[in-house]
Amino acid sequence: MEHISKYLTKEIKLSSYDDKLFKSDLMFDDHMLIWFISGETKIIQADATYYFRAGDIFLIPRNQLATIVNYPKNGLPHKTVVMHLSTSRLRAFYDKVEVRRHVVPEQKIFSFNNHPLLESCLTSLIPYFDVKGEFPETIASLKITEAITILREIDRNVDSVLANFDEPGKIDLVDFMQRNFMFNMPMEKLGYLTGRSLSTFNRDFKRIFNVTPQKWLTEKRLELAHYQLAQQRKKPVEVYLEVGFEDLSHFSFAFKKKYGVAPTQVGRV
Repeated sequence: MEHISKYLTKEIKLSSYDDKLFKSDLMFDDHMLIWFISGETKIIQADATYYFRAGDIFLIPRNQLATIVNYPKNGLPHKTVVMHLSTSRLRAFYDKVEVRRHVVPEQKIFSFNNHPLLESCLTSLIPYFDVKGEFPETIASLKITEAITILREIDRNVDSVLANFDEPGKIDLVDFMQRNFMFNMPMEKLGYLTGRSLSTFNRDFKRIFNVTPQKWLTEKRLELAHYQLAQQRKKPVEVYLEVGFEDLSHFSFAFKKKYGVAPTQVGRV
């Protein structure tokens, strides 16, 4: 796989993947505004699945677990312009703006398909990637401020996400794990999202589930895979990435060890 990233600054980049498929489980520390130039992306979250294609623009809130699968399309690479909307940048912006307080954040992906204002803002960045030498931070700041202003003009509900600077608090571990077991994340990240240190997360997990997190995660992923193969008649190649495995052969080995048959044999009449 060839992955090429060109950075204007640490907050703005042009990203390109030439391989057939690239999958990653992610949790972003910043809000991510992404514009598709070419290719396709499938984003899987606990409660929804999204598909994005050339021309689409979307905003992924920070601290959200997601499986992201990128595909080239029609002989073109998977190419995007990505803008990080950092907490520090947003604090500075909202210090000068009136917003409604005590709004419950909408933890969802915002889609702005082919919106002319946003598309114009992001398209204007393309020539900058050919500029030699260090790109002026003042210009980058102007473009990020422009993008935030346009987002608020399009949908004032984004304030509930962009103007929320709270860190995750301690939440119910059982509910969180049952909803998010298919995402491959370091235990430190899972602990952070549940409002726990790594040691507290491991201790609480063992007390509640009476097993280590990794063993529990593998079992849950295999159970979900078996359901999708047997009941939804999916193929192993369609299942293994979505349930949290990184490699088809490893998935097949673990599945056969648990169920006694290869995943290709499940669901046959």
